Amino acid sequence: MIEPELLMLAYRSGIFPMADSREDPEIFWIEPRLRAILPLDGFHLSHSLARTLRRGRFTVTCNAAFSDVMDACAAPRQTTSGPESEDESGSWISHRIQRSYENLHRLGHAHSIEVWQGDEDDRQLAGGLYGVGFDRVFCGESMFSRATDSSKVALAYLVAALRRAGAKLLDCQFMTPHLASLGAVEMPQKRYLALLQEAQSSDSSGVAAGDGGGDALATGAGVAGAVLALPEAFAALFPEDLPEDGSASSPGKLIAQLLTQTS
Repeated sequence: MIEPELLMLAYRSGIFPMADSREDPEIFWIEPRLRAILPLDGFHLSHSLARTLRRGRFTVTCNAAFSDVMDACAAPRQTTSGPESEDESGSWISHRIQRSYENLHRLGHAHSIEVWQGDEDDRQLAGGLYGVGFDRVFCGESMFSRATDSSKVALAYLVAALRRAGAKLLDCQFMTPHLASLGAVEMPQKRYLALLQEAQSSDSSGVAAGDGGGDALATGAGVAGAVLALPEAFAALFPEDLPEDGSASSPGKLIAQLLTQTS
């Protein structure tokens, strides 16, 4: 297992690990020449995705099934973004890497968004993503999709939550057509490192990045200057006791409205 201190230092320095295969015990450290990010004010909400959100086809959660999301992202032919492998026989997410991120999750440094299909008694994991958060940064690692639009829904909820948390940088690592269609842009690593450093510094309100303890990840000055961890920001997106009748205050409609208003 990669030591969590080393792994977090790597992310703070703009580096991340990969492996050659699922079974490979070795890792290598990646610092891409070109880096993809998704500007949090530049998420592209298409008409079809907005319709999917409003119809409430999926139930979305945060940190409800981290290991299951990693299993799905590591499965061949299911990863749709992040540093994806086109090799159908393997995955860059080795068992060692998975154990390392599961440990980060237990420590409060890694998070997942899950997209579920079906009713509460028989729901199935249809899509999701996971990544690493610190200060005002979220580094998306991988996402997967088993149903049309499910990974896009996961990313829409993530963007909304990161905005609520006051995050400044959503790292996508490598550009893909899927990410480009959602508003991701590519830049030289030097420019990315400057944005990364800025997102780790104190903000203009005087709230030091990282304040709030070990769970203060992808945080920042949210509403009324509140400092929120990603799971807290996700929960804060919605009023309590949301109706289940498809009314205007249902979760999907709220997310679609938020992204439409701030795009």
